[in-house]
Formats: sequence, structure tokens, C-alpha cells
Amino acid sequence: MPYIDHEKVDQATRERLDSLLEQSHAVYWKRKRVFDLALTILFLLILWPFLLLIAIIICIDDPSAGPIYKQKRIGRHGKPFYMYKFRTMYADADKIRHTLEKDNEMDGPVFKMKNDPRITRFGKILRKLSLDEFAQLFNVLEGTMSLVGPRPPLPNEVEQYTDYHRLRLIVTPGITCDWQIAHNRNDIPFDTWVEMDLKYIETRSFLNDLKIIFKTPFAMLSGTGR
Repeated sequence: MPYIDHEKVDQATRERLDSLLEQSHAVYWKRKRVFDLALTILFLLILWPFLLLIAIIICIDDPSAGPIYKQKRIGRHGKPFYMYKFRTMYADADKIRHTLEKDNEMDGPVFKMKNDPRITRFGKILRKLSLDEFAQLFNVLEGTMSLVGPRPPLPNEVEQYTDYHRLRLIVTPGITCDWQIAHNRNDIPFDTWVEMDLKYIETRSFLNDLKIIFKTPFAMLSGTGR
């Protein structure tokens, strides 16, 4: 699956791509990696008892599988990787997703529904508060994700992307982003979500990343996750 065919994109996409590439400096990426590692190690040192407690409760609530769920996602420049989450669904839940497509509450190539029957009792709490995302701190350690960046899509979602949508894949995906901290984020149209990601990429800075990280706990406590 190619990332973007530079020879075939339309003029508007090419101009936006050129603008995004201007922001991609090697020095910036090295500094961002150090920034990610330093904060992630600090978060893990502080949060490890809480993360262990979440893992134990998941196993007690539904012992049919382990506490960590791995799911293939698409990362920077269209490269696939496995994203970690604390498990919120019953085992083999992915196998019945196609039967729920008619109940999708999001527009565009994204799937979310408020009362997903595949979610466990404790999983509903984890999702509502977005606590399941904490396992992605280990993705940051691996280097497959950043603390801040566009959320990584599923392979079947990317198959429906236009070349313009694929511009959001030009950077390393993140645990949190402008969309993640937005009020009623699940009601935001997909094209608006893409524009939010592209604006972040074009204006990204360490100060902006810190602002998003600071706002993330408040967004989690709002309980709008699905």
C-alpha cells in the first residue's frame, strides 16, 4: 500500500504536501524523540501501580484473554505497526465488527458506536475515561508512536483514504492530539478531523505539544470517550 503517489496527486494536495514537508526537519525529529522518551519514562515511573491495577481488574472482569490488546494500525508514511491498548472488548471481538457497520456513528472511514455490544463491563469505564490508551506509552518507548500526533488509523480505514487524507500520515502518530482533547470529538466530521491534524503538523512545536498533553487529563475526565 503506497503512502502517496507524488506523481499523481492533484495540485491542492501537492501544495499541502510541500507545506507539510517543509516542517519535517531531522533535528526537530531527534529532539521530539528525546522529549517523548523523557516524559514517557517519567509517566511510567509515576503511573506503574495504577497501570498494574488496571491490568489486574481487566483479567478479573473477563479472564478469557490477557489485559493487553494488540491491533494493527498504520503509522508514519503508511508503515503498519501494532498498537497496544488495555483490552476493553471480549476475545475475538474484531471478528464480528462487520456485523455492526450499519450502526457506525461516525462519518468517513472511522468506526465508533456508543453502545458497542463487544465491550466488557470494565471496558466501558476504561473507554469512557480513555484509560485504555495508557498502554500506548509502550508504543512511544518503541518509537512507533509519539506522545502527541494524529491518531493512527486502521488499515481498512486507510484503504478508503484519498491522497489528501493520507497527508495526516506524514508524521509519527500520537497518543493524544487536538482531536482527542476536543469537546464532543466523536461528533466532529472526518474531514474536519483531518484538517485539525494537518494544522497541527504545519504549526507543531514543543510548546504546543505540552499544551495538548496538559489538556489531555481534563478531556479524559470529561468522560466523552467511546
